[in-house]
Amino acid sequence: MTALAVNRRLHVDEPHFLRTEDGVALTLIHVRGPHEPTKGPVLLVHGAGMRAESFRPPAIRSLVDVLLEDGRDVWMLNWRGSTDLARIPWTLDDVARYDHPAAVRHVSEQTGSTAIKAIAHCQGSTSLSMAVVAGLVPEIETVVSNSVSLHPVLPGFAKVKLGVLRPLFQGREPYVDVAWGDGPERGIRRATRNAVRLWHVECREPSCNMASFALGSGHPALWHHRNLDAATHKWLSGEFGQIPMSVYTQLAKSARAGQIVAIQPRDGMPLRYASAPPKSEARFALFTGADNRAFLPASQRATYAYLAEHQPGRHSVRVIRGYGHADVFVGHRAHIDVFPHFVAALDGAPI
Repeated sequence: MTALAVNRRLHVDEPHFLRTEDGVALTLIHVRGPHEPTKGPVLLVHGAGMRAESFRPPAIRSLVDVLLEDGRDVWMLNWRGSTDLARIPWTLDDVARYDHPAAVRHVSEQTGSTAIKAIAHCQGSTSLSMAVVAGLVPEIETVVSNSVSLHPVLPGFAKVKLGVLRPLFQGREPYVDVAWGDGPERGIRRATRNAVRLWHVECREPSCNMASFALGSGHPALWHHRNLDAATHKWLSGEFGQIPMSVYTQLAKSARAGQIVAIQPRDGMPLRYASAPPKSEARFALFTGADNRAFLPASQRATYAYLAEHQPGRHSVRVIRGYGHADVFVGHRAHIDVFPHFVAALDGAPI
């Protein structure tokens, strides 16, 4: 631990621009602190409909602060699902095949390191896990995965939404947008917004309600309100964007299959990602909130069982009491309750 405490005012951002093999423009934000890093690079991978900045809410002590204090070389990725990039349709297959290999290769070239660690959330975690077990990112030696990896296990109502509501949207709306909660919208968007407001009476923030509808099943679905301070809750209203229907289609198919499956197979990549041994020696430290209502804790336990079957004694899983899906990263006490476990996992310590 460095002597000087790190906060957002001490961050120096260096943007890097890269292009994937299929021509999609991505960005990496290299975050430097007041001291030169004493440890290797850590890649931060955001969730669907989010962006790299989701890892450093302005009002709290963020994961980036903690990593910089620990001497890490921090790189935040905006992959093709980022709200900071141009909107395009995508699948998890695209992200696994193109985005993660391009980002990991760039970080390796810039740092000279062939041993990169990653902390990934939600569909960023799923797509990175796909790339790792398919052998596409051999430079990755440790994955700290939050919420879901290779086995999406959904709450009951989320299954209903995927099975019943998704076909209603498909063909009419190419994206589900959390910003519908702000209006003004018409047609199916307006009907959805009004229905969500009637269903989610636990919060007066429209974007919080829409995030619960779009990304999970709960009141609310992504966090406990008690874990968020008022400033962070308000900030989150601008941190969620559009998610293509192709992703919901892939999740629906994967949930039925009991593991992540491809809907656009790429270059000999697996059709089913947990049906063969991983083509990687990377160590997985799997985390989730005990009250996760986007993906149930059984998701990470199933991935742990798959990994332990093929590589016993190498991987770990931890369920964090009192947390849900995203408050693991944005909770006002996450630097006390959660981040020390992430840092320990990066070092290979038991979690």
